[in-house]
This record gives sequence, structure tokens and C-alpha cells, in this order.
Amino acid sequence: MKRVFLSTFFVFAATLCAVAQIPSPTPQPRPTVIEVQPTVSPTPPIFAVPPSQLPNDPPPVAPNFQAPLRPLPSAERVGVDTANQLSLSLEEAIEMALKNNNDIDASRNSVQIAEFNLRGARGIYDPLIEGESYYDSTSTPTASVIGGAVNGSVTQTRFFGTTGLSGFSPFAGGSYAARFDSSRTNTSSTNATLNPQYPSLLTFTYTQPLFRNFRFDNNRRLIEIAKKNLSLSDSQFRQRAIEVITAVEQAYWNLAFSLRNLQVQIDAVKQARTQLESNQRQVEKGVLPPIDLVAANAQIVTFEQAVYAAQEEVTRAENTLKTLLLADRTAGEWSRPITPVSPIDLNAPQIGLEVAVTEALKGRPEITQFQASAEINTIDERYYRNQKKPQIDLVGSYTSQGLAGTVTPRGTDPNTGLPLVPGNLIGGYGTSLGNLAAFDYPSYRFGVQISLPWGNTVAKANLGRTLVEKDRIANQRAQAEQIIEAEVRNALQALRSAEARLQSAAAARLSAEQLFASEQRQFQAGTTTFYLVQQRQTELVTARGRELQAQTDLNRAISEFQRSIGSTLEANNVTVSSGGGLTRVPGTSSRFLTPNR
Repeated sequence: MKRVFLSTFFVFAATLCAVAQIPSPTPQPRPTVIEVQPTVSPTPPIFAVPPSQLPNDPPPVAPNFQAPLRPLPSAERVGVDTANQLSLSLEEAIEMALKNNNDIDASRNSVQIAEFNLRGARGIYDPLIEGESYYDSTSTPTASVIGGAVNGSVTQTRFFGTTGLSGFSPFAGGSYAARFDSSRTNTSSTNATLNPQYPSLLTFTYTQPLFRNFRFDNNRRLIEIAKKNLSLSDSQFRQRAIEVITAVEQAYWNLAFSLRNLQVQIDAVKQARTQLESNQRQVEKGVLPPIDLVAANAQIVTFEQAVYAAQEEVTRAENTLKTLLLADRTAGEWSRPITPVSPIDLNAPQIGLEVAVTEALKGRPEITQFQASAEINTIDERYYRNQKKPQIDLVGSYTSQGLAGTVTPRGTDPNTGLPLVPGNLIGGYGTSLGNLAAFDYPSYRFGVQISLPWGNTVAKANLGRTLVEKDRIANQRAQAEQIIEAEVRNALQALRSAEARLQSAAAARLSAEQLFASEQRQFQAGTTTFYLVQQRQTELVTARGRELQAQTDLNRAISEFQRSIGSTLEANNVTVSSGGGLTRVPGTSSRFLTPNR
């Protein structure tokens, strides 16, 4: 019973809904003048006017409608005077960067520091000149008559002077020293036979390693390391120069694209404005509905937004390039808009992968840097192996003495009155120097010094660390070579892809131009709609932008490919000289330095 009741209820509800959907007849107002009675059918007619009485041409629709005219977007940009253009070629931009770029200046300073470090390391062989002069007075108590004491003491005064020359030999790790001493001495001793007296002394000493430090010592090690560090700094400077030039090229082509894209967007606005004027005339004639003017205005506004976005991209690209070219923010070029004038390269270098990788492994500065690091490690290994040897040095010295003075009563024979000292010792300071130069009183000494550090742990640890560092450098170089090959592969693929995209983009742009022109002709003939014309115009603007982007991508890919194989400097005729000098040979850049393979 419950199911029957529910079924009856739903049928009743559906019937009520159907009845509610039938429109009830609306009472017609009674005519006040003439009441027309139907003669055939009570159904009212579909047309108020018979079709035979309709006009052949429709009346004009809103003939007074006017679309507001909008001005073209302003060409002004922030911070630059558009009337003071700076025409700049890519070669000129690179020259400016080489002269003014702060990163290059910092790298150049590093090279100069490395040169001074090498000069300082070689300075270890500069002779060291020393001198000393003083006066002293000494009183010594003496309780013996033999000591010559007067009143229980002996007083001695002396004017002393010494000078010396010492240094290291650049051959075989030897060291030398020469010393000259002279003085004027007065004494109160009653036993002195010469007073005052002028002693002088000349000493030569030379130490020659026989085992450790004979073939390679720390001084020669530091010089060799300084040479390699200079080579390393030169390579790092070259790498930084390559990076800066590549960045300048990338920024230059980005600015060229931004300016050309801005012109494309402006041309699109102009073309849309021309279309709006054409639509305005056709609306006035009643050929087009006013809504087409609204659509034309909307198209203009859309293109204007693209113009403003393109203007912002121009400013950003220009400021990026200026940051690379100018030395500081006070340069006058900041207020001048840059206009790139170098033509776009439309041909990519044709080179095989194997040749490109070979060129990269020879030309990339990173490989040179790893080679320099490996050579420095070899120098350390050679030195620390040498330090494991025992220290055995041959030492020799030669001394010549001179003496002269005034004879005292103690130095005179009381019987004969003749001096008791040799005649060549009687005189002044000059006589003492003469005796010194005559080498009449020489002294010799020759011997061997032996030093054996117990265990020699320091030298062994240093050698072990050097050997581990050697393995690490080899691993790092292998990893760098792998990264370089991947970069070359990527750059070569980007080059080929950019070349193919450019061809496709050019074909797409040509097709878009033909389609837009065809759509315009059909619109003028009345066989299509303005909406389709707008679509074709938007497609044309997009195709032109893609072609410009493809051209820019190709030039960027060429620049990146040159960086990946290490030929950026040669491709732009830039030479690196000692001291961090960069010179660009005037003339056309050899953009495709590597021969076609």
C-alpha cells in the first residue's frame, strides 16, 4: 500500500507541473480606434509588416556613434633622453667593457698581485746588508798585578763598527755571509803594548747542502709556485674576460631584441588604429555594426599594454648592458639610450661534436687552471720528498785579521828604546786595514754539519697530504672535463635548435602575413568577420615576435657556443698581455673562429 501511495503521489505532482508550464492566455487590450478581426485564423500574424513591404536596404544603425581616438604610447623611458641616442656596435660594446668593467679590473688586480708575489719570491736572493756602530765602556775589577790593573780595575773604551753582507745562493741551495768588524780601543791596563789600538776582522762563510735542499729547497719551491700562481691568475683573468664578453654579447642581443620587439608592438598599435579608422567609416555608412568599433578599441588597448611591457623590457635590457660597460654610476652614458647597430648573424657555425669537445679541452681556461694546480702540487711533492732526506751541510769559513796601534811604554825595550811589537803593527787605523788586506793573519775552518730529525714525521705528513691533494686535483679535473663536454653538447644542441627554430619562425611569420592580408581582403569584400581579422593580426604580431626571439636565440647560442669551447677571446680578436692587459684588434670580429667540419 505504501508503494502504491507514493506512486500515485508522484504521478499527481508531475501532472500539476505539466499544467503549470502551459501559458495562460493574456488578455489583449481593447483597441481604441479600429478593431481588426481575423478573417482566416484566430492566431496572430508573425510579421507586423508583410515581407513584401520590407525595405531592400536596412536603415543605418546608430550613425552618430564615435570611437574615441587614443594617442600613441609615449616613447619616453625612465632616466634617458631619447633625443640623445648612443649608437653602439657589438665590437665597441666589448671594447668599453674591457676598459671599464669592474670585474675585469678586479681580475686584472689579481694578476698584478701575482706578478708582485713572483717578484717578491725572487727577492729572497737579494743580498742583505747589515751594519752596526756603537760606543761602549767597560770597567773590570782586577786583583792581580799581571792583569795591569790601576787602582784595582781595568777600564776599556771602544768605538765599534761592523757591516755585513749575507744571502742565499740561487744555485744548489747554498748560503753565504761576509762580515767586516773594526774598532778603536783604549785601555787603562798597564800591560798593553799598543794603546790605542785598531783591531779589524774580515770573515767569509759559505754553507752548502749536500743532501737535503741540494737539488730543491724552499726558496726555489716558493719561486716555482709563484710562477704557477701567475699562470693560474692569467688563466683566471682570461676566464673572467670570457665571461664578461659573453655577458656583454648576451645583453647586447637582448637589448637589440627588446628594441625590435618594441617596434613590432608599436607597429601593431598603428595598424590597429588604422583598422579602427576604417571600421569607423564603415559604421558611419551602416556597413558594420558599432560593436566592431568596440572590438577595434579593445584590440588597440591590448596592443598598447604589450607596448608598455616591451618598453619596460628595453629599459631592463639597456641597464643590464650599461652595468657591464660603464665603470660607475656617474658615467654620462647612463642618460643616453643605446641603439645597437650590429647586424644579426643568421648563420650558425658548422662544427662536429668531437672537434668541438677537443677544442674545448684545449681552450677552456678551467683546464689550464687545473693543469697549473697539478703543477703546483708536483712542486710541493718534489720539495717534501726532498725534506725526508737527512740534513748534511758542508760549512767553510775564512777569516783575516788586522791590528795596529800606538806603542806604549810597556811595549818599548827600556834598554834600547826600541819597540817590542812588530813594526807592521805600529800605526793607525789605515795600518790595521793594510794588515787586514794583506791576509797575513788568516784563519780557516771547514767541516760538516749533520741533522737527523728523529722520525721526520712533519716531512712525511706533508708528503702524504700532497699525494692526497694530487688525487683530488685529478678527480676534480675529470669532473670538470665531464661538465665541459656536457656544456659543449648542450651549446651545440642549442645552436642547432636555434637555427632550426629561426627557419620555422621565419616561415610562420611569412604565413601569418599572408593569412592576415587574405583575411583583410575578405573582410573588405564582406565575406568574413572583424573578429577573424583581429585573430589574424594577433597571430601576425606573435609570429613576428617569435621570429625576433629566434634570431636573438641564435646569436645568444653562438655566443654561448664560443664560450663553451673557449674561443670567445679569439673570436672577438682580443689578446691578453702580461699584467692583465686586454687589447682588441680593430676590425671585424671572427665570430666563427673554429673551421667548419
